Amino acid sequence: MIPVSAPPRVRTRLRSAPDGPVQVVHHGPDAIYVDVGGWCVGVLGFRATAVPCGLRTSLGTLPTVAGAGIRGGVLHLDDAPLSIGRLVDVSVPSLPGRRLGAELADAEVEGLVGRGDGLTPYGDDMLCGWLAVHRAAGVETPAVDATVRSLLSRTTLLSATLLDCAMHGEVIPEFAAFLAALDTPDEAARAEALAAVGHTSGRGLLEGARTALDSLRTEAA
Repeated sequence: MIPVSAPPRVRTRLRSAPDGPVQVVHHGPDAIYVDVGGWCVGVLGFRATAVPCGLRTSLGTLPTVAGAGIRGGVLHLDDAPLSIGRLVDVSVPSLPGRRLGAELADAEVEGLVGRGDGLTPYGDDMLCGWLAVHRAAGVETPAVDATVRSLLSRTTLLSATLLDCAMHGEVIPEFAAFLAALDTPDEAARAEALAAVGHTSGRGLLEGARTALDSLRTEAA
């Protein structure tokens, strides 16, 4: 058994998944990602980025696995069950007092989805940051959401899942810490920590967040 903590929607998705094998879409010493009904669920070592679609472990190095599957709502790596012991909050902090500014046009969204290299292309990371800030502000973006959802097939499964998470206001801890530090002396340090995440993911998230923050007007404006 491998003890893990999980975001609430990940636990719900696993509990509702049918029994059977699931495809391993990425395997590394710090993170394993599997396809659960078209949604990417991660198994994360303690050095991995704590993505909001991931099960978090305390392992320094993840085991080499031959396969994965769901049994009774529990993800197994080979024969080892990943037992969820606690839930973790992955929601964005609230940013009250802001209202809708300029939305992204369809062409802008189309130019971002899937643009870039790796498991999470840079354009997707930017969109995740933009979407998550709007959710933090309590601002819905139905037109952008619809365009993003229509284009998810052009990007990776992990990136498509993280876009879905952003539309639900679910983010990595470094992003939440940056938003919580806005307009405080700690903002610059939190922005630097966010930008350092991954190869380019953190920079993309930060750029998208700042674009959204620039477009959202305050109630006093």
